Amino acid sequence: MRIYNPKQWFQILFEFHKSDTLRKLLPLIFCIAFYSAGVAYFELNFLNFSANSYTKNISQMHSLLSFALSLLLVFRTNTAYDRWWEGRKQWGALVNNSRNLAIKLNSLLGKNDTENRLFFKNAISLYASVLKDHLQAEATRFALDETAHPEFANLNTEKHAPNQIATMMTDRIYQLHKDGIISGEQLLFINPEITSFTDICGACERIKNTPIPYSYSAFIKKFIFIYVMTLPFGYVFTLGYFIVPISAIVFYVLSSLELIAEEIEEPFGKDSNDLPMDKMATNIRKHVSEIL
Repeated sequence: MRIYNPKQWFQILFEFHKSDTLRKLLPLIFCIAFYSAGVAYFELNFLNFSANSYTKNISQMHSLLSFALSLLLVFRTNTAYDRWWEGRKQWGALVNNSRNLAIKLNSLLGKNDTENRLFFKNAISLYASVLKDHLQAEATRFALDETAHPEFANLNTEKHAPNQIATMMTDRIYQLHKDGIISGEQLLFINPEITSFTDICGACERIKNTPIPYSYSAFIKKFIFIYVMTLPFGYVFTLGYFIVPISAIVFYVLSSLELIAEEIEEPFGKDSNDLPMDKMATNIRKHVSEIL
């Protein structure tokens, strides 16, 4: 995720980065400009209708449709940002619950219980890394900074990896209860943090696996395309060749809103505006190691 100072107007205005919409849309912007120039040249030099009912009808159509288009784009952007923020809240909950579980286990386990402490330190840290890889649909890597326990070597990469880690932690918790290391009340005391891991994973999967409906996204793209392509016909006799830069600017603004929504609606990728899951997973490992 890109960290920046929103008060640095000059730097933001004149800085271009890889996720900047102007860089992505530049070829299409030139195409729209050439198209508008062609329409303007043809109408001004051959048709020469001046301001008649033909152009007035098209300009009135744009005036009516601009309101509907603005509502659609606002709803599209807000919906995409809600998905991004929901993903951030879920990973924030994962950070907090990982710390809470480590703090509770630190109090419940004996100071000399090195085996269980090392297991949970590795397992809690591993869950965040595995969940990140799971959401990014990459080959999951199970290597740990510390010495890995033999249980982790049996992970089946063809199955749901986060569920396997959660199952291992749950099995170890219940085994501690059977061995009399923790009581029934203490088991209930740490159970909410254990179950929260799967709840967070399910919420993140809901965001990732349920994109904006295709028909809605396709309709907005077609709406923007038709709106911009008909723009020169309605305003060429009023603006002349100024319609060329105006059409390009209108296309840039409208299409940029759609591109921004596309980027942030899936917050678990590797784009510069996606969630910094690597950093959060590293922080979880660092904090859990400090506690246990």
